[in-house]
This record gives sequence, C-alpha cells and structure tokens, in this order.
Amino acid sequence: MTSKIWGGRFSAGPSAIMEEINVSVGFDQRLAKQDLHGSRAHCSMLVAQGIISPEDGDAIQEGLLRIEKEISGGNFLFKRSLEDVHMNIESRLTDLIGAPAGRLHTARSRNDQVATDFRMWVRAAFSTIDEEIMKLQSVLIDKAEQHAGAIMPGFTHLQAAQPVTFGHHLLAYVEMFGRDRSRMIDARKRLNECPLGAGALAGTSFPIDRALSAQKLDFDRPMANSMDAVSDRDFALDFLSAAAILAMHMSRLAEEMVNWSSAQFGFIRFSDAFSTGSSMMPQKRNPDAAELVRGKTGRIFGGLMSLLTVMKGLPLTYSKDMQEDKETVFAAFDTMELCLAATTGMIVDMQPNAERMRESAAAGFTTATDLADWLTQALNIPFRESHHITGKVVKLAEGKNCLLSDLSLTEMQSAEPRITQDVFKVLTPEASAASRNSFGGTAPDNVRAQVKAARERFLNKGRFS
Repeated sequence: MTSKIWGGRFSAGPSAIMEEINVSVGFDQRLAKQDLHGSRAHCSMLVAQGIISPEDGDAIQEGLLRIEKEISGGNFLFKRSLEDVHMNIESRLTDLIGAPAGRLHTARSRNDQVATDFRMWVRAAFSTIDEEIMKLQSVLIDKAEQHAGAIMPGFTHLQAAQPVTFGHHLLAYVEMFGRDRSRMIDARKRLNECPLGAGALAGTSFPIDRALSAQKLDFDRPMANSMDAVSDRDFALDFLSAAAILAMHMSRLAEEMVNWSSAQFGFIRFSDAFSTGSSMMPQKRNPDAAELVRGKTGRIFGGLMSLLTVMKGLPLTYSKDMQEDKETVFAAFDTMELCLAATTGMIVDMQPNAERMRESAAAGFTTATDLADWLTQALNIPFRESHHITGKVVKLAEGKNCLLSDLSLTEMQSAEPRITQDVFKVLTPEASAASRNSFGGTAPDNVRAQVKAARERFLNKGRFS
C-alpha cells in the first residue's frame, strides 16, 4: 500500500527528502502496544454508542488481536511508506478484515490518537522507572545498614569538615532518590487524563462517550478541553524534567564513587565487574561505569531542553513540530534504565575500606567543631568565643603537624586555661560521630534507626507516598 491518507488533492507523491523528514515509524513503532490498546477501547466505545455495528466491531477486535500477535512474535512488517505506527496498523487491519477496518477511525483523529498513545507509554515509563529507583534505594539501605558505624570524613567545599558515618552518607542518596520517585508519581497522576475523543482539535459530532473510553484505558477522566488535549506535551516535559533531576542525583553519586575509588581517597574498591584497565598503564583500575553514568546525564538534560525548545513557540493546536516529542523521551527512558541498573550494580559491588576512611576522618582537624562545642557545653563559654579558642588550638596542632588529640593538656591550656582532661573524650572521630544524635544526624544509632524508617517509607509500603 503506497497511497497517502492526504487524499486526491496531492496528485504527485512527496519527494524523497520530504518522505525522509516526515517518516516516524522508525521510532514511534514503540507505541504499537499502546496504539492497539487505544484502538480496542475506541472500537468498544463506538459499538456501545451504536456508532458502528457489533459485527464490524467484532471484526475489528479480531483483526487487532491478530496484529498484536504478529508484532509480539516479530512477524509484523513496519513500512516506511506508511509514515507512522498508526497507519501501519490501520493498513494491516484493512488487509486482514477489509472494509470494516475503515470504520475504526470514526470520531477519531491521529491527533488525539497519538496524544493518547503517548500518554499511555509515558505513564508506563514512570512506573518502570519508579520500580528501578526503588531497587537502587533498597541496595543503598542494605549497604548503609552494613556500615552504619563506619567512620569517614564528611566534606564541605570538598574539604574534610566533620566525621560522619558511611551509612549516613549513603542514606542521603536514599532521600534524594525518594524525592525523585515522588516527582515521578506526582507527574504520573497529572498525566492520567484521556485525550481520546478530542478529535483533530474541536471534538466530534458523533455521540461518543469519552468517559467510557477513558475508563477502558485506565485514565481517571477525559481531558476537559479538546484543544489542550491534542496540543500540549507537558506530560512529556514532566517526564524529562523528573528524569533530569534523577540523572543529576545519580551523577553526584557517580562522582563520589569516582573519587572514593581513586588511590588518593582509597575509600572503596570495585571488582572487575565494574572496573576496566588501561591499554597502556597496567596498574590502572578505572571506574568507567560510574564515569559513564555521570557522562550520560548530558543526554537527559539535552532531551529536556530539546522538547522545551520545540514547544515554546507553537500556537494552538497541533503542528508537525510535535513529532519531535518522542525520540527525546524514548532516549531518556532508555538511558535512565541503563544508568539505574549500572548504579544499583555498583552499590552492590563496591567494598568500603573502613580503615582508610577512618584514617582520613581523623586528618584535617575534623573534630575542631567538637572542641568548640565542648568549650560551650562544659565551660559555659559563648560559642563565638569557643570558636576563637578552637582556632588557636588548631593553629598549635598545625604548627606541630599533629592531630588535636595528640596535643598535651598543657598545650591546650595555653589557649584556654580552663580546659580539663575531659576534653580528650570528644576529640576522636568515633566520639564526634556518636555525639551527632539529633534527628537526622550521623550517629551510628541514628543511622540504624534511619535504615529501619527508610525501609518502611520507601520499600515496605511499595510505592513512595
């Protein structure tokens, strides 16, 4: 079949260039499942409303089922000459059942058909990504529980700041990914309105039942405005926006793993499953998976900016520009699935070096804040004065090239005579971390409680809420 649906007004076929720029079946065939589902629902509604006969409806449903089996079995031939997935399915339906196939498109335009199919695809994509994020949260929570008491340096400005626990650090990402899931779930709720029945832009004169179509396709309701229904793609932008923030969070975690696995940090080690070697330097163990997760973030950001740019100048309603909506979303979904799987695998695979992390946590005067807090709590010195005294003590330790805990009591008292031997109880990294027991703090007991709470919030209840 080579005829075009535009009709007899176009006596000559489009040029090869026009066909090349116009064809979309190479990528929109991913909507085949949704297109069939939407067509079955539309057909059922047409029969229920007496718009087509039950006999034609049965023939259409039987033909659609045969096409579904052909596609799932890999036996369906998608033809570029038929432009898109929708016309490929309609053409095949005509081949199979003849004239009744022509009744399926009654009271429907490709505009509302495409919008409905794409919403259903994105709806499923949100659910898939949510499940994958939950798997990543699960392995992070498990790893945090295993290392709830492992001491490491916490950083600000990438400078050692205060001792924290490795478990607490990992749980920070559990919270970030929880918010990513909530964005996905919120966006999924927003998109769950059905465009089907909006027609090309103005609705239809046929006595359709849009609520019935929406119900059959698991939408909450029909979209209220036919022009909006066919012309907006904010649901796709919601997906790309949520994906971009998720990608950013994964990139931050990937950056940490790149740093931690370096010889200079030495905090973690990956097995050969997530490391590669160098073609020239035999000693190298490169964290390529983490670097690629970090690098692929640009694809997601680019997809969001691409679709924003496509949509920003379009008047109502449909313009062919909107054909550019799908490839960016499909690519973002594929990239997210891969990066989530890789990140989950890396978290399971990585082995922390607790001794090296503890050694690093002790360096850089990371317990200076604990000294200042002790001066205020034990000696009732105003914190700003305590801060100044602590600075003098740090300067002494810098001059001796030693830790704060290595200074003698006499040396401490040269900065503040009221300091007692008790100060040394707060100057170890372990004591520092254990003292941070305020809600959300890094104390090991807190981390264990947070692990339990995180499992309940993010995993045991199923969907994040």
